[in-house]
Amino acid sequence: MSILGRKRADLRIYLGAAPGVGKTYSMLGEAHRRLERGTDVVAAVIDTHGRRKTAQQLAGIEVIPPTHIEHEGIRSPEIDVDAVLARRPQVVLVDDLAHTNTPGSRNAHRWQDVDDFLNAGITVITTVNVQHLESLNDVVSHITGTAQAERVPDEFVRAADQIELVDITPEALRRRMAHGNVYPPEQAAAAMDDYFRPGNLTALRQLALLWLADQVDTALAKYRTDKNITDTWEARERVVVAVSGGPESETLVRRASRIASRSGADLKVLHVIQGDGLTAIPPQQKKVVRELAASLGATMHTVVGDDVAATLLDFARSNNATQVVLGTSRRSRWARMFDEGIGAQVIQQSGNVDVHMVTHPEAHTGISWSRQSTARRRVLSWLVALVIPASICALTTWLPAGLLGIGGQSALFFTGVLAVALLGGLGPAVLSAVISGLLLTYFLVSPVHSFTVYDSDSVVTVLVLLLVAVAVAALVDRAARRAAEARRAAQEAELLALFADSALRDADLTLLLDRLRETYAQRAVSILAAEGTLLASAGQDPCADVDAADTAIEVGDHEFWMLMAGRTLTARDRRVLGAVAEQAVAMLTQRH
Repeated sequence: MSILGRKRADLRIYLGAAPGVGKTYSMLGEAHRRLERGTDVVAAVIDTHGRRKTAQQLAGIEVIPPTHIEHEGIRSPEIDVDAVLARRPQVVLVDDLAHTNTPGSRNAHRWQDVDDFLNAGITVITTVNVQHLESLNDVVSHITGTAQAERVPDEFVRAADQIELVDITPEALRRRMAHGNVYPPEQAAAAMDDYFRPGNLTALRQLALLWLADQVDTALAKYRTDKNITDTWEARERVVVAVSGGPESETLVRRASRIASRSGADLKVLHVIQGDGLTAIPPQQKKVVRELAASLGATMHTVVGDDVAATLLDFARSNNATQVVLGTSRRSRWARMFDEGIGAQVIQQSGNVDVHMVTHPEAHTGISWSRQSTARRRVLSWLVALVIPASICALTTWLPAGLLGIGGQSALFFTGVLAVALLGGLGPAVLSAVISGLLLTYFLVSPVHSFTVYDSDSVVTVLVLLLVAVAVAALVDRAARRAAEARRAAQEAELLALFADSALRDADLTLLLDRLRETYAQRAVSILAAEGTLLASAGQDPCADVDAADTAIEVGDHEFWMLMAGRTLTARDRRVLGAVAEQAVAMLTQRH
């Protein structure tokens, strides 16, 4: 909605790889088609560049006279924004979206004039070349050797309702120039030897095609979200490779890159951070993996989730990935009885996503306790609390009588309780201590097979075993909790650094919010002013009301809200998001 309460109108953009491809001509052709249908169309500014056919296309279209702005003794024609708003046509034509207005104009840039028309409910049809897109400006300058001073924010262009590529081959464009249909003959020869060299035009055309392909992907993702489609559509190959941070990560990324290159697929590198921080990538290793991914043309992503397999597949499906690559552990048959592994879980839940299990020399062996999900570790901890005392009891019963006295037997049970405390914490350790005391009393203390103990030394031994085991387990649990807190703090710092880096590099609030949405597996993220104005958003159907949000984080003194739609977030997640929300609001306030 506009600030006047009107519905924001539609924006249609004709995108070209270079001047002369026919953007203005195509725009005027669309204008005539709309006029024939009875639509009220006017032209706010059309630059024919002296091209005869373009001037002929302009015939029959009402043109709003420009206003002239004087600056440093020079009068320059600019769009008369007030006249267009007063005329209130249904559609207005605005050529050259990237144009910088003369100082003293209503707005500094022409795209801001267009924004005024859209907010007033007037549909806009406009043109722009790929070299004027902010995100591609430096790339184009490197290719052509010509710096472009006039730029349009990508977020403005991406918000267009329709983007149509006006495309011709480099050879056709150069023929058009040679015939004098783009520049006057005296300029054409020099231009063809400079900016319009075949290599330059081919590279610019590729940039335009790739940029537009990304917008098509975004539109497809929106359609799938709107229609609640979760199945993978193999419209475009995408490969997701999961890395744990171990030494095998580089091997997996390289292998996935080869798989992606064979099918011309996009490659995304994914690291899943679990809630307890047990699977953190060391900073140095993460830097190596990130740099390797960048060198291979891939992007690295970090998401948060306790269930690694489910989080990986959710990310893959949300990105419409067709293939997933992950490393396999060379486990023994005995180990697989107790832990099927993340790879097996991914295969079972993958549906129509292809899964590549890659072997590697650095593969982990045995059960990796730290790689279990929180829920699985909790269940296994209680199971271990039962199994370890029973195993120790069986061992001591099997040993020859008299080999171990009550002291040695108690020491074995005590060691078992410590092992349980290290693995599962205080609760399972207390259970293990109680079971150990009962087993010791029933099977090993005379009279056996009875809970009655006549020897005072044995009574003291059993009681001391219980008390010391519980006390030591409490200390071990406390130390483990502090270590976990340290890991969680490190993970929070990592996430904050990740978002801070995104903010500094991208300087685009929408991209930052989209990174935030992706990391926490949310459907949408939005920033709301206290009075209810939606300031920025990412994702589908962003919340515009605090009460409608699944997660609402207050920023400042009741001035802003960050709203999230999706899974419920933990207190730890909210703590990190609070700091990120402060960064996002700071970006907003700096802009305004």
